[in-house]
Amino acid sequence: MSKFAYAGAALLWCGLFAVASAETYTPGQRIEKDFRGFVKPLLATYCGDCHGEKDPEANEGNFSLYDLGAVDAVNADAWTSVWAQVTLKQMPPKDMLQLEVVERLQLSDWIVQELARVLKDKGGFQAHLDPEKGNFVDHDLLFGPLPNDIQLRPTSSPARIWRVTPQEHITRLNELINSEPKFDPAKPGLRTHGDAVPTNHGGELKLYFGVDRIIKWQGGTVAYATAVKSVPAVLSSSRDHGLKNYPHFSTVNSAEATQIISIAEDVIRYMAYGPLSIAEPYQITDDPNSIRDKMQGDLRGLPTSLVYNTKIVRPLTPVYDLMKNEGADEVSVRAAVDYLFEALTFRPPTPQESDAYLEIVQQSIGKLGKEDGAVLGLSSIFLDRDALFRTELAAGSEPDQYGRVMLRDWELGLAVNHAFSYIPPDEPLCKAIVEGRMRTRADVKREVERILADDSIRKPRILQFFRDYFDYDLGGYICKDTKALADTGVAGGQGYYLSMFDATASTDRLVELILEEDKDVLKQLLTTDKVIATKSDNTFFGERLSRQETAKSIAEAKKRHDAEIEAWREANPGKEPPKSLINKRDDVNHKVAEAQLSGEKIYARVGRRSFGAGSMKPERILATVTEGQRLGILTHPSWLVSHSDAMDNHAIRRGRWVYERLLGGGIPDVPITVDAMLPDEPHNTLRERMRVTQESYCWTCHQKMDPLGLPFEMYNHAGLFRKTELEKPVDTSGEIIDSGDPELDGKVADAIEMIKKIADSERAEQVFVRHAFRFWMGRNETLNDRPVLQDAYRAYKENGGSMKAMLTSLLTSDAFLYRSDIDLDASHSN
Repeated sequence: MSKFAYAGAALLWCGLFAVASAETYTPGQRIEKDFRGFVKPLLATYCGDCHGEKDPEANEGNFSLYDLGAVDAVNADAWTSVWAQVTLKQMPPKDMLQLEVVERLQLSDWIVQELARVLKDKGGFQAHLDPEKGNFVDHDLLFGPLPNDIQLRPTSSPARIWRVTPQEHITRLNELINSEPKFDPAKPGLRTHGDAVPTNHGGELKLYFGVDRIIKWQGGTVAYATAVKSVPAVLSSSRDHGLKNYPHFSTVNSAEATQIISIAEDVIRYMAYGPLSIAEPYQITDDPNSIRDKMQGDLRGLPTSLVYNTKIVRPLTPVYDLMKNEGADEVSVRAAVDYLFEALTFRPPTPQESDAYLEIVQQSIGKLGKEDGAVLGLSSIFLDRDALFRTELAAGSEPDQYGRVMLRDWELGLAVNHAFSYIPPDEPLCKAIVEGRMRTRADVKREVERILADDSIRKPRILQFFRDYFDYDLGGYICKDTKALADTGVAGGQGYYLSMFDATASTDRLVELILEEDKDVLKQLLTTDKVIATKSDNTFFGERLSRQETAKSIAEAKKRHDAEIEAWREANPGKEPPKSLINKRDDVNHKVAEAQLSGEKIYARVGRRSFGAGSMKPERILATVTEGQRLGILTHPSWLVSHSDAMDNHAIRRGRWVYERLLGGGIPDVPITVDAMLPDEPHNTLRERMRVTQESYCWTCHQKMDPLGLPFEMYNHAGLFRKTELEKPVDTSGEIIDSGDPELDGKVADAIEMIKKIADSERAEQVFVRHAFRFWMGRNETLNDRPVLQDAYRAYKENGGSMKAMLTSLLTSDAFLYRSDIDLDASHSN
């Protein structure tokens, strides 16, 4: 026994350690215990045999607890590692003496509590708040039996302020200058008022001015794009995998505030003057031929190369009225102030807020004159707190016996609206708020069910959840190596990336179709044989041919070409075939056996014409994929490419996705000392290069991910089905290991068998509910949320796998309705 273990045994013998299993524990409560009397004996008892030696190399994993003292800023990384291993039940190993349930919970919570305390003035401790750490909460304790010595308390979420996302912000601004079409039941896939502003064909999220009035331009697509007035999304967020709807993820910095003011001036001027704010008067005409003399010379890429029609299509608001009329009387200025405030914050201003902004605008007009003064003064509203953030502070109400306060009125109404929408609440919801009918659980249920039942009320937040959950919208942002991409069988260049953004829009539409049916939603998404496709998808859903098959295809094409030339000569004796025939281009892709996708016409949501002829098109088809080659979203190019890298597939990332998003497993962070790189061996397959992850130090985690990711090797990194890799038969075998459900564990032949197996499991559905909870609550679940999660899962199952039923349950739960004043830096539970 090590000295560390002896020390712990001595403490036990002296009676300094109270047996945790004899206590009753409420998760999230402050633990009034210290390192010496509580933690050190636990580590000695359960960890000392493997990690108690002073020399790190003499310990398992080269990790020593010998000199590990109480938590401080110096040893914080070591304690973070201990927390992850203990919480995920990776330590002690399964064949060793295990901590009791309460011991493990208390130790985990104590470590988080201490890390938050010692790092409070050093950037804080946030790891436990990350969505990827949500699975650190024991799944069996959430959905299985709960030990009698664990006492839960009624749940709530922290009082907080949410920053609006880039998608929300750009959609708010778009409402001010563009009129979007009403919902058309005959064409439900077309972009409609209330839908999020989509990215353009280059993946950029921008606000475009006047594109619905442009009737002519000089030059091609690039020139058009350069000439059109646009502004990018200012509020920044990382474009990465995983859920992003957490209020603490980001804020608004001074640089962003400066840009917002600049954009605000552009928006206000367009609200007032339309294209006249960005173009010369002669550019606004219904007859471009009448201004030929004005459009002479090379104007490509210049704002003066555009012609706008005379039809007013933007909303005409009090801002327009203020700038159109002479003078600036108080009534007109206040009307503009109040309109802008409500449009940007989604609620009417209080009398004090209205008076304050009225004074700002009037002072600006007095100093700068009406036009410039009104623009500058009104721009300040764009930086109002509630224009950039949404509050859930629940101030002014008496807390219940658990310290919880229920949201009410505007905070509750906007929380419900935010659950679905990027635009202001509709009239019935606003009326309910004003009339005091947004104060109870029944009020919330009434509005949630009404909104869910109305297809004309667009719900982009639901679609955003599925984007965040599946991570299928990142393919166009992965910069592919030109040669590696060519080897996949698809053409490179800008057309490839356009195809990837098209694929995202297509998958969006497929998700919407399955949500419309609202039956077995997760299972359908995982196992559907349907696909929304463009013409280029015949390639992406095709099969990559082997080298021999490619050579055979080339030879057959040459034979057909030679026969065509010979036939021409026979028909034209004594003459030489024309060069056009001799040099006739072979348009066949000999590397790919293209899929023959066909089906009914359907539409996908894409942006307005923002890039001229290069804009994305909404027309698609609803097709059926080749049997035995595809099954569900995880086998579509949008998902496969999103989980690849520049050169190849990313089997580790794919496996981790399956392990975390479907099986509910957790993976500790990779230590900074680990060089997580595969060897550069171009003549070896990915599976062969991944042998390095099977080293003992890595395999503890990789054995749970790699066998789940390698079955997807039946596709290459552009998403094409294949049977060979480097002219070797593709090995698609894999295995589900330590899933938490013994019936799921076992070997699988390929991705399709694995997906079918997991899609039929209750565990995957429960994990799906957990991720939905995180997205809509904006935080990780805790054990106190157990009743909320079980109710939501029950609603999902009893209603035939209904997303609507699950959402109604979540949005009427205590976790959604109640707030408590919790210091997020001090606790990871509520």
